[in-house]
Amino acid sequence: MSTQVIPSQDIRETEQQALNKRLEAIGWGLFLIMLGGLGLVPQEQVPGGVWLIGAGLIMLGLNAARYWSQIKMSAFTVGLGILALFAGVGDLLGVDLPLLAILLILIGANMILKPWFENGRGRNLRD
Repeated sequence: MSTQVIPSQDIRETEQQALNKRLEAIGWGLFLIMLGGLGLVPQEQVPGGVWLIGAGLIMLGLNAARYWSQIKMSAFTVGLGILALFAGVGDLLGVDLPLLAILLILIGANMILKPWFENGRGRNLRD
């Protein structure tokens, strides 16, 4: 039997991938619990933007946990989380934001900036 030595870098990456999967599962779980909880409350008692605020906070919280765990954050979900948060707050305040236009801008910015982040210069969005 031969023993294969796994470099510590590979072990760290494998641990980070496993942690990232757990964080994503927690995020999805929180999202589904939030939607289910909101479904139990009569619509008249829940302001319209609450689910957007919740979704935005979950996405931003997921990326904050990634950041603290030194896992590569997703610039797209950070942008989407900020958009959802602003849309929810705007809805609560009665401000109609052009969400489609903002979303298209975020998608375009993501397409432009993604290669920069993948080259390692923005590995954790800290640089």
